[in-house]
Amino acid sequence: MSRDHGSLRLCRLGRSALVAASVTALSLTASGCVVVHGEREVLPAATRAEAAEALRQFTAAYNKADKAYDSSLDADHTTGALAAIDAARLKAGRANNPGGNPTHTPLELTDAKFTIPKKAGWPRWFLADARGNKGGDARWLLVFTRDGLDEPWEVAYLTLAAAGDVPKFKTDKDGWAEAVPANSTDLVVPPAELSKGYTTYLKDGGNTFADGAHTSGWRELRRKWAVRPGLARQYIDEPLTNGDYAPLALRTADGGALVFFSTRHFEKQTAAQGASVPTPNRDVLALTTGEIKQSLTMEFVSNEVALDPAKGSGEEQVTVVGRIQGMTSARGG
Repeated sequence: MSRDHGSLRLCRLGRSALVAASVTALSLTASGCVVVHGEREVLPAATRAEAAEALRQFTAAYNKADKAYDSSLDADHTTGALAAIDAARLKAGRANNPGGNPTHTPLELTDAKFTIPKKAGWPRWFLADARGNKGGDARWLLVFTRDGLDEPWEVAYLTLAAAGDVPKFKTDKDGWAEAVPANSTDLVVPPAELSKGYTTYLKDGGNTFADGAHTSGWRELRRKWAVRPGLARQYIDEPLTNGDYAPLALRTADGGALVFFSTRHFEKQTAAQGASVPTPNRDVLALTTGEIKQSLTMEFVSNEVALDPAKGSGEEQVTVVGRIQGMTSARGG
């Protein structure tokens, strides 16, 4: 699951090391019992048993889809950024290996910890933090969401982070966590503004984000790759903030928040006169429309997880602790 500029495969990086989420409302039978309305009541998004079952179902579907290179097999279990990344990966894999994934190794997630917030209204969501048999020592962070009692649990965000970067969460006496509203103003950056702030930072720099692999390191890598003999690279970054791409945040024990958010990125490679664009690998070609003559424009979707400090805490910068990115389409020109 690593990706460089010439590969479709996912990019997973950690701050400490480079390594490339409905309430259960009881609807009782007609016996005079009260129906709990999840739209109004502040209740846990799921029981811990339901969360564990959702993780099991996701993992099984993910493995079936990966083995067959068939996105229909896990489409009911993914949404948002992960759905965009995963569907493109499987599409490219199937184009190049119609018989399935010849190197399939089942994903195994163990030592799962569930952080389940109490909230009213939809969507309901929770975080699963597990150890995977891929990605080295990084922790797999999966945000499960659903929009109603009759809807399945779907993973909107899947990122990897070093174990030491996963914070302690604020919980009540029963162990339920606190969801932070997207427009919360008690953080250094409101969760609703993180996606736009991040894309602005990638273009212009600034002090909003702490140095790291996904911030200053990524900007420096782009700078180095921007102009090479016979080839220029241009980058455009766009926020993703609506619908299934909306940010989700959990209150941490220190008053800050762990925020999951999404972004979209474009990279255009343009060859100089008399030169040509380097031939992409076959996964990129499988997602490319048009003939590659003098240029290739690639589109990526990325999902990030960041530590957003509380105002007045003494910490003034957001730290991006994990990011997974995948190419979703490309166009030749």
